[in-house]
Amino acid sequence: MGDNNVNLPPGFRFYPTDEELVVHFLQRKAALLPCHPDVIPDLDLYPYDPWELNGKALGEGNKWYFYSRKTQNRVTSNGHWKPMGIEEAVIASGGSNKRVGTKKYLVFHIGEAPNYDIKTNWIMHEYQLSDTASTSSSSSRSSKRKGSTKIVSDYSKWVICRVFERDDGDDGPELSCLDEVFLSLDDLDEISLPN
Repeated sequence: MGDNNVNLPPGFRFYPTDEELVVHFLQRKAALLPCHPDVIPDLDLYPYDPWELNGKALGEGNKWYFYSRKTQNRVTSNGHWKPMGIEEAVIASGGSNKRVGTKKYLVFHIGEAPNYDIKTNWIMHEYQLSDTASTSSSSSRSSKRKGSTKIVSDYSKWVICRVFERDDGDDGPELSCLDEVFLSLDDLDEISLPN
């Protein structure tokens, strides 16, 4: 979609919290309810490399948002999304401390796994409903729609993805001028001074 094609009034920006993504967007998608504003597109992520998302997903700043289906096959034409092994619980605010979803971290690798791939700076946060949230939305839909069990279980397979390219400057603290001077003092041993 890009920054200019978002269906938001001028001056509004799309910077949702993890909880807002899960509760206000993903739960409604899984329950077959409309989302207002309807700004996050459905996208089959895996044919696209991350740098091809501009114009296909909701872009806000350097982040792209879209709905996709849960899948184990996260392979694109030039690489694959590899789980980083980090999962965080998404907790509802308001004092209930109820787990509403899970946030998984993935990083994009160029090339074929596992021996011939190169790690990139592209990161994906994949949000999925917790089992209790998807079960409760499934049961509410089942009571509303008779004979639609197959469709109901299909819609509980949605995830929301947030993709962005991490800035190289995030790797560590910057050195001050004094730090650089002290580090260069180690090189003095190699310099021969006149007597």
